Amino acid sequence: MLLFLTGIRMSPEVTEKIISYLDAGSLFCLSFVNKHFHELADNKSLGVTWEITVKEARGRENRIKHTHVYFGQASLTVGWSSGKWSTLDKPTTLELHGVKLVPINCPITCRPGWRSLLSKVVVKKDAGKLYGSDRLISLLYIENGVTVGVWQKQQEIAFVLVNLHYHRLVERNLLGSSATPYEATDMQAPFDDIDPDYGLHSYSVHLELHNTEDSIASVSFSQLFCRKDQIADGFVPLQVISKENRQTRQTPLGGKISLPWRTEALQGCVENCCMLTLTILAEAQTPFWCVSAPVAMTKSKHKEVSYACKGESFLMEYQDSDGKLEIELEWTEEQKQFVIVNLILFLSISKVNRYFRRDY
Repeated sequence: MLLFLTGIRMSPEVTEKIISYLDAGSLFCLSFVNKHFHELADNKSLGVTWEITVKEARGRENRIKHTHVYFGQASLTVGWSSGKWSTLDKPTTLELHGVKLVPINCPITCRPGWRSLLSKVVVKKDAGKLYGSDRLISLLYIENGVTVGVWQKQQEIAFVLVNLHYHRLVERNLLGSSATPYEATDMQAPFDDIDPDYGLHSYSVHLELHNTEDSIASVSFSQLFCRKDQIADGFVPLQVISKENRQTRQTPLGGKISLPWRTEALQGCVENCCMLTLTILAEAQTPFWCVSAPVAMTKSKHKEVSYACKGESFLMEYQDSDGKLEIELEWTEEQKQFVIVNLILFLSISKVNRYFRRDY
């Protein structure tokens, strides 16, 4: 790695050979150095495909191969827009596998391979969280990055989208079994008994809003911190963009907030909904919280006015066991675009204490 950072020029073949020896965590951190390293670390020649096994309540099984993949900056979105799906009148189990086929000269249908379980979810009526809809389908977020498009009239699965963050994705695709997923060991930061605020400062954040076709916004921030007296309600708040602080940069979005979808016969677009990929690195530039999931944009109930933007206000929110985030956007009629005017992250204090071995 030192050869890269000192600027010594090497042939592409030698560079790719060195890159091939790096583990997934090192590749992930390398991708944030610059554009060239991002392209090297983002080599998509792993040779993995993805399959969903549909298991109905009456015992029938059906395997469906993915139809398309969107590669983002820190995650990928895998889509299944064809295949035989079930209705939601009875619970249906969806098992997602990464499949690595053996590179031998024979038809793909006969080629042996290794199947690694990535996630397993149960889809049923009135399950999941509704994130958006159009006149044909409703988008339901189940869990573990799995989003299901459901025909509104037939109440039948129309398509499936799965968000996979790059962090530990190589291990998850290759080191699990067909029945059990890869279980990563919990990482901890190096022990530090000198810094009284260890675990409260020097965070880096990369945030991307995207859909299944394009990136909508991509921003990075560093040196984020929280004071001890700001810890409240079980969370460590990190103010990334603030309406009150003009020194924080308010970020315009480069596209519409929408989520295109397609099946074998039809296609459409759900407005005010997209994918969120969040990566938080700790002080040592190690992944602390990595997530990729759908988010919905709703009108804000607050009537606060920003001096920079005086348009209508909207909110995006996400929460899981590791933390939550709140994004406030305002519509600028003059530029005809959304602007992120407020962004705050809340890290779970239990995760911070566990990772940094503290007792805040």
